Amino acid sequence: MIGLLSLILLPTLVESRVRHTFEYRADKTLNSVYVAGTFNNWNKTASPMRIQADGRTWQLAMDLIPGRHLYKFVLNGEDWIVDPKAKKNEDDGSGHTNSVLILLPSDYNRPAKAGDGIIARSALAHSTKVPYLNWDQGKLTFTFRARPNDLSYVEMFLEGPNGEQCVEFHETNRDDFYATYRARVTWDRKKDLIYRLMLVDGAKRVYYRPDGLSENPGKPFVISAKTFQPFMTPHWVEKTVFYQIFPDRFANGDRSNDPADVMPWDGKPTYSNRFGGDAVGVQKHLDYLSKLGIGAIYFNPVFRSPSNHRYDATDYKTVDPEFGSNQEFFDLAKAMHGRGIRTVMDFAFNHTAVDFPAFLDIRTKGESSKFKDWYFIRSFPVEVKENPPYEAWFGFPSMPKLNVMNPETHAYILSVIDFWRKNVDLDGIRLDVANEVDMQMWRDLRKHVKGAAPQTWILGEEWGDASAWLTGDQWDASMNYAFRDACLKFFAEDSIGVKELTQRLMRNYSLYAPQVSRNQFNLLGSHDTPRFLTLCNGNEQLAQLAAILQFTWVGAPSIYYGDELGMEGGADPDNRRGMQWGKATPNNPFLKLYTKLTAIRKSSAALQSGDPLILATNEAGKSLAFARLLESDQAIVAINRSGATQKLTLKLPSSIAAKSFTDVLAGKKWAAIKSNLTLSIPAYSAAILRPVGSTHRPRIRALTHRKEIPSYSRRNGARRNS
Repeated sequence: MIGLLSLILLPTLVESRVRHTFEYRADKTLNSVYVAGTFNNWNKTASPMRIQADGRTWQLAMDLIPGRHLYKFVLNGEDWIVDPKAKKNEDDGSGHTNSVLILLPSDYNRPAKAGDGIIARSALAHSTKVPYLNWDQGKLTFTFRARPNDLSYVEMFLEGPNGEQCVEFHETNRDDFYATYRARVTWDRKKDLIYRLMLVDGAKRVYYRPDGLSENPGKPFVISAKTFQPFMTPHWVEKTVFYQIFPDRFANGDRSNDPADVMPWDGKPTYSNRFGGDAVGVQKHLDYLSKLGIGAIYFNPVFRSPSNHRYDATDYKTVDPEFGSNQEFFDLAKAMHGRGIRTVMDFAFNHTAVDFPAFLDIRTKGESSKFKDWYFIRSFPVEVKENPPYEAWFGFPSMPKLNVMNPETHAYILSVIDFWRKNVDLDGIRLDVANEVDMQMWRDLRKHVKGAAPQTWILGEEWGDASAWLTGDQWDASMNYAFRDACLKFFAEDSIGVKELTQRLMRNYSLYAPQVSRNQFNLLGSHDTPRFLTLCNGNEQLAQLAAILQFTWVGAPSIYYGDELGMEGGADPDNRRGMQWGKATPNNPFLKLYTKLTAIRKSSAALQSGDPLILATNEAGKSLAFARLLESDQAIVAINRSGATQKLTLKLPSSIAAKSFTDVLAGKKWAAIKSNLTLSIPAYSAAILRPVGSTHRPRIRALTHRKEIPSYSRRNGARRNS
């Protein structure tokens, strides 16, 4: 059966695609209709639809990767609408509703059944690149992807000095589309590693080879010890609790730099008004942040800008005078480092303000400007107006898009990073709308930054699957909105059950190499989303349960300023109210919980660096339990979202040898009988269990200068950019 079995899937991981035709029937004459969605980065001009003979129907056939896609139609370049014929629409948690499209591969047209000898070939995937092959914590992890319930098992044969060693893969996650299988072996990276993969489905046994699928072993996979380059992420991130500050709204510590029209601190935010938050205000509240347990502050842009969000920079190397001087920000960063608090800065290199010197020169000199290639100019003269003669972020005339691959522009961007690294000992770089920037820019930026400071964290903004940027040559992590979305659907909206929650969490974890997942920026809220408590309709218990999951799941938790006080706020700009310092009292239940969670996380190596394992789910009882497993430490987390006490009986894995546990949230003791642990979790509450006798304690110290920090050995289309 050579014709059936040979070369049915080449492991170049070029996804099979499914043709889908989008159709919109208009009730009036339109000049244009486009479709925008997760498949084209919500680009409203990338996918034009064609009008049909009746003058009302617009269509576009696209070859899309199987899976779940979100999309909208864009009418006349401005009006974003859901698909009237969509089978499902859903809220994205940011005040927008999108249509949902589910596409199954063509060979999914029959039910999957392990052991039937029929394998869905389109689902099979493995390669010798991240995340399918990954070295982390001294071990090599092999990942294989297949259709759920389609294989009996997966085996790997490792060649060694004493013959072949058989290693069985274990299923770690599954969702509606794919099952993930993993195997892990110790590798000292001194000798080449040679292996073969066998897929077993009932009586059928076939080899997944570098050159395709076959009944014969054939060519093996080979990992060269000499050329293998592991994906190294900064080791400090997974140990850190982040705090996000929107600079204009955290604290006003210096009235002398307030704008003339400064708002009262408790005023109502608009897209343009200013409240006077500044660097001095942050420095005056470092005691508060230290007591909260913060290890790094992520600042939204602080650069000179005409807007209050400062994502449209006029000068990337000058602090906005309303936030303070360059020296004041340098002093703030130094004071933070003295307390062990790292500095992460936000850079919007996709676009600038229209008064950025290069763009201003183009506006003044036209085609003779030496900066004309810094942007994507369509025609001259260049005027700032609706439908501008240049490419702009989402068509907003105030944000002209930079041509980052123009050599002079490229060099300037790298010089900006160098400037801030030199002056504030920059620990992290957050890249705004990074999915809309040429990937080569990020490859070059990574080489430039990591060559000088390997522990600098590079965080990119992508609201969906960021795996294309997280293979070791661009970012270290992404804004983990997928985590937030799972929390939103389960805790706030009650629109998914426990099974889907755990599937989403594990699917998101399995998308990336483990060290990337531990570096992910896990957030519940940000400057781009409504406050999580508001989305919970003010239900404090639900918001607090979400925070417990945030602090115990894989990834680095981030607190959006004021969430630790129970602040509320709707969609942008209402989510950017002035920090409500009056709520910062010892009896505030949110502040007490967040302070306890940071302490618990800091005291547990497992909660920082452990692998996740789902231990139990109770769909009817809306409760779940999972473990975080590290060789030296373990933790068990149980969460009950229901209004009644729930019992969970956990079968403890062999990696948890302890029989006695302490709930570090409530102080209660629990004991396992043999390998079974039965927990009784009250309504709307949670437990975080640690083995009795766990003694891990964090080492608190001031941060040293960059040169002394050791390195590893080796959306919705209308989201406001603000």
